[in-house]
Amino acid sequence: MIVIDSASPVPPFEQLRAQLAGQIQERTLAVGTRLPTIRRLAADLGLAVNTVGRAYRELEEAGLIETRGPAGSFVSAAGEQGRERARRAAAEYAAVIAGLGIDPAEALHIVQAALTRGVPKVS
Repeated sequence: MIVIDSASPVPPFEQLRAQLAGQIQERTLAVGTRLPTIRRLAADLGLAVNTVGRAYRELEEAGLIETRGPAGSFVSAAGEQGRERARRAAAEYAAVIAGLGIDPAEALHIVQAALTRGVPKVS
């Protein structure tokens, strides 16, 4: 269920984008799920068509949904592929840490520091 708070300082398109992204990441919306049309969702939520369109575009740019022309927009498998890539990277990191003899608590601290400071994008 999507809820838009008109009193929120967060723009409606961002509220919608964040809620849909959260549902996709939490797997409430499974890969392959067909999303409502932009017009239908706009009418259901009382939003402008352009507002919903912007949220969908940003979700598509992030690889969370894909638009298949007249067939509509669907939850993309790219999000699952990203999770699998993260799992593989974590397993590799764990192997390196074990090989170096670093304590798991320290290893987690290193990861937290990297996430907090941000890390360069790896392609």
